[in-house]
Amino acid sequence: MASAASAPPTPANLKRIVAASLIGTTIEWYDFFLYGSAAALVFNKLFFPDSDPLVGTLLSFLTYAVGFAARPLGALVFGHYGDRIGRKKLLVLSLLLMGGATFAIGLLPTHATVGAAAPVLLTTLRLVQGFALGGEWGGAVLLVSEHGDARRRGFWASWPQTGAPAGQLLATGVLSLLTALLSDAAFGSWGWRIPFLLSGVLVIVGLWIRLSVDESPVFRQALAQAEARRADGGATEKLPLVSVLRHHWRDVLVAMGARMAENISYYVITAFVLVYATTAAGVSKQTALNAVLIASAVHFAVIPAWGALSDRVGRRPVYLLGAVGVGLWMFPFFSLIDTGGFGNLIIAVTVGLVLHGAMYAPQAAFFSEMFATRMRYSGASIGAQFASVAAGAPAPLIATALLSDYDSSTPIALYVIAAAVLTVVAVGLAKETRRRDLAEVDSSATDESARTPAADARTV
Repeated sequence: MASAASAPPTPANLKRIVAASLIGTTIEWYDFFLYGSAAALVFNKLFFPDSDPLVGTLLSFLTYAVGFAARPLGALVFGHYGDRIGRKKLLVLSLLLMGGATFAIGLLPTHATVGAAAPVLLTTLRLVQGFALGGEWGGAVLLVSEHGDARRRGFWASWPQTGAPAGQLLATGVLSLLTALLSDAAFGSWGWRIPFLLSGVLVIVGLWIRLSVDESPVFRQALAQAEARRADGGATEKLPLVSVLRHHWRDVLVAMGARMAENISYYVITAFVLVYATTAAGVSKQTALNAVLIASAVHFAVIPAWGALSDRVGRRPVYLLGAVGVGLWMFPFFSLIDTGGFGNLIIAVTVGLVLHGAMYAPQAAFFSEMFATRMRYSGASIGAQFASVAAGAPAPLIATALLSDYDSSTPIALYVIAAAVLTVVAVGLAKETRRRDLAEVDSSATDESARTPAADARTV
């Protein structure tokens, strides 16, 4: 029996919660992906002009990877306070940090103006972006997961996940429009700044919506129970991180393994493809951007469908389908791009992102259902963001280095396939969590932790 706190909210209230999470994640991912696209297209010339073109691209992707290095710190800090004082306050802070850093990038002087200080400033702002994004994801998906009912949690929690393709769509669309309207010289001189400065307007809209939602009822109930236990002389509540590592370390490892194929494949398909298509396949950057733009629109549309399917058949089957599919698609992916045809490029990226969506859609509900309420923000964020350091952070860098060393896509395809194998093993070892009541806790425990999903998860 679900508790009162986990009872379904009104449809209007739930839609407002979903909208608040979605627009916030869209803005944050717009900021993050905008940097990745700019790193592939112009940052090598603006901030590393003395390098060989491919080396300059490697250096710009290195600053891109630095943002991932800050994600675990963001996960730890935001997770700690999100489990202590609530989801909503931390989501507002993450939006302000990300938007402010992105707006500041649009004002940065380049290497031609201030020399070596330019890449240093760029890297610093990238660190702020990564720190903010490390805290954003967990809070956004939990806010929806903890408001929605267990029966359709996969569907509703997948909507914040659509913020990634929506942000990619927005970032790529703005860049594509500017590169179509401006000459290469104008875009490289000042046009690249426009998308970054637009972030300031988007943040104002996002804050207006995000401030209007209520705190998670599941969190409020768990907080009240913890305070009642303390008042009755119960055990002192442990730090969320300590509780996660004590009670849910296996779940953290599962989450990290599940992220490998999802994270690596995404950045190869959307960021590295801009490098590969323009250098190895001879495709114009405008054509490559348009292909990613079209594929991102399809990606946005299929994620809720995959989330709904996970409510019917389970998180694991859908996730495994995506991991196996991405691994099998890698060789056809590069073969299609090698033809140089726009239609084939669209097919390559679109199919890749549809398969990626099968992993990404159920991920929000899957990770949320692994952890008890008073350690859920920390557990989900740590599992997701620590994996990103080993997965998404170096993915474009490794792929570019492999292309430079071997002048072939085969090692890159094998790299993604190896990640898919790791994910299949991790998800295969996990317990199904579909329809778990997030409000369930072990009332006999001496702290706020619940039992692990292995003992607690209920499948239907």
